[in-house]
Amino acid sequence: GDPALNRIVKYIPQMPDSDFKGTTLYLRVKQGDGSYRVFSPYFVPTLDPYDRYECRVGMGYTRIVSEFYGIRTEATIFVPQGDTRLIRDIQITNLSDQPVELDAIPVVEYTHFDALKQFNNADWVPQTMQSELYRDGDYTILAQYAFMRRKTHNNFFTSNWPVASFETDRQKFLGDNGYGTWANPLSLHAPELSNYEARRGDNIGALLHHLGVFQPGETKRLITQLGQEASIEKALPGIRKFRDEAAANAAFAALQDFWTDYLDTIQVETPDASMNSMLNVFNPRQCHTTKNWSRYLSLYQLGLGARGIGFRDTSQDTIAILAHSPEDGKKLIAMLLSVQMRNGAAMHQFNPLTMVANMGEAPLDPERPQYYSDDHLWIVLAVCAYLRETGDMAFLDAVIPYYEKDKHEQPLESGSVRDHLDRAIEFTRHDTGRHGLPLAGYADWNDTVNLPTGAESLFTANLYGWALRDLIALAEFEGDPAAAEKYSRYHADMKATVNEQGWDGQWYRRYYDHEGQPLGSHTNTYGQIYTNAQSWAVLSGFATPERAQMALDAVYNKLNTSNGIPVSTPGYNGYDPVVGGVSTYPPGAKENGGIFLHTNPWVMIAETKLGRGDRAFQYYNQINPAAKNDAIDVYEIEPYAYCQNILSPEHPQSGLGRNSWLSGTSSWAYTAGTQYILGVQPTYRGLLIDPCIPAAWDGFRMIRRFRGATYHITVSNPGGVSKGIASLTVDGQPVAGHTVPIFDDGADHTVEVVMG
Repeated sequence: GDPALNRIVKYIPQMPDSDFKGTTLYLRVKQGDGSYRVFSPYFVPTLDPYDRYECRVGMGYTRIVSEFYGIRTEATIFVPQGDTRLIRDIQITNLSDQPVELDAIPVVEYTHFDALKQFNNADWVPQTMQSELYRDGDYTILAQYAFMRRKTHNNFFTSNWPVASFETDRQKFLGDNGYGTWANPLSLHAPELSNYEARRGDNIGALLHHLGVFQPGETKRLITQLGQEASIEKALPGIRKFRDEAAANAAFAALQDFWTDYLDTIQVETPDASMNSMLNVFNPRQCHTTKNWSRYLSLYQLGLGARGIGFRDTSQDTIAILAHSPEDGKKLIAMLLSVQMRNGAAMHQFNPLTMVANMGEAPLDPERPQYYSDDHLWIVLAVCAYLRETGDMAFLDAVIPYYEKDKHEQPLESGSVRDHLDRAIEFTRHDTGRHGLPLAGYADWNDTVNLPTGAESLFTANLYGWALRDLIALAEFEGDPAAAEKYSRYHADMKATVNEQGWDGQWYRRYYDHEGQPLGSHTNTYGQIYTNAQSWAVLSGFATPERAQMALDAVYNKLNTSNGIPVSTPGYNGYDPVVGGVSTYPPGAKENGGIFLHTNPWVMIAETKLGRGDRAFQYYNQINPAAKNDAIDVYEIEPYAYCQNILSPEHPQSGLGRNSWLSGTSSWAYTAGTQYILGVQPTYRGLLIDPCIPAAWDGFRMIRRFRGATYHITVSNPGGVSKGIASLTVDGQPVAGHTVPIFDDGADHTVEVVMG
């Protein structure tokens, strides 16, 4: 649903890492004198010293293994495929040589469903919070709801063991009138909890299970469920199902099957182990996560309604999941098109539960333009990528409403997908400034450069160019010469403008400000060169061959670092109200000269278009998290997920990464790695094979599902080149050109490629 409007468990990331954050498990061991030793096998919040602790982040699950005081706990945490409950499958083992009497108390702390109100309304919120006990034979179910939603949204918390006692009030659970601590709840030193059903206040769910005596080596299994249904009666079938250990086993196996099938869509074997692990497992896993959450909910984006699902973000995220999950991609694209406006521009972001959209940060500065100049163009790339992957040309005729609505909340106008794309192009074509370049709006892709009205964006010009190239190819495939001619004319016109107005002598400029002065120019004190201006001039097809090489060489010589390419240099060294948000960061951080990783795959792709495979792979390897294990104490980011940014050498903490998981880096790194470096690209007529690899590689292999067939591709590089195809055979038969035909026969096909 929506983390802003349907939240279940309270989680406050800004609290210290040692603090309780909404859920835990307590174990208590009965001592010889009748007292209890209470600790958490999750370490937090009791912070007992452990003998062993592991946290394994798997495909759709987390497994926490710990050993404290001779007790081993293994908790596997996951959501079953297609279900709406969180399962914690907890196996507890007595490692000691003595019998142990042990209780288990899983705990959750609820939040108000309107997550922001939990923090800004301490009057109304606590009055609405309600907890209620249900019995199902020997089993206990705790229901929790906000009073006004008791007939529509019941949160349930239950387990597969009989519950001796329970608690639903935080004050009573912590004890001492609420002045007890999560590290040592006083109620857990009493034989039983109070069995209190809270009708207001800080609601929790705590279930005390007497697991009994564990003999040496004995294991017992506790399975908890946290979920939501319209009523407990409707929840009962699922609750009863997952009390059964066999059902939990089957659900976990089904989760594994899902991921095996998902990942098998593309599997590679290259000479680089880090690249293999990312492209085969971790990168597509992260792309699946960004598809689900855009930039909305993580430890960095807190899901309190301030952002929502981003239009530009999700348009890009969709591109990387189309091979694995085309139907999900199609649904996302349709959702995005429904928040496009009739003039062709788009709302910046929306809440997925209500589909209410907004213009992001723009309303905070009403004197500046109230639109983002790039949002609407990204959907052209996403739709065309979907069509190339699936061949579902009928989607172009699907009718989707525009965002504006009448007083009855009915759309004022609808149009075909084709119409949506054309309006996106026409908006940019007509929305130009004094140099003939697209106006920047409130911002373009770089949200933090917020120039006054009248500024122009070279990035938006180049994105417009890529979108036009996609529509030209589509029109040519469909046999529509009029559309192809129109879009080709638009492309030629903007190409001439970009090269006349955008070239700075050795690289391309990035903006013109509201007074017509260039940014990203050698004449500037700060931000003399921007990475995106160089890469996108190549991606758009606007740069001449000579300028393309000069621009990318400028990136390598002036910007590149061992941790990746900064977004620009030098950083602003003080707040400048004219450029806005970019100058709120210190030099070397985020968009102010930081290594904003999202920009790096675009340079990789641009380098492949110049045939420079060694440099493209160097850029790929520099930001590959799987290659950063040795620097983890500096990097501080999971070595299996791309982050948004790394501090550059301009910053004293250079090399520190931040904001992992929800980053457009994920989608574009996957696209750059699979479609441009390894060079296997879906097209309307088949799979184009056009690798651009390090010259030292002797080749690589890829398994690629495409349009109902599975292609086993072997690329050999006997001459040590980076780019070029000498021969292509399919099932033993030579094929002219570089494109493997579409079979759609459900069969396996062998593709052999020799570079040269």
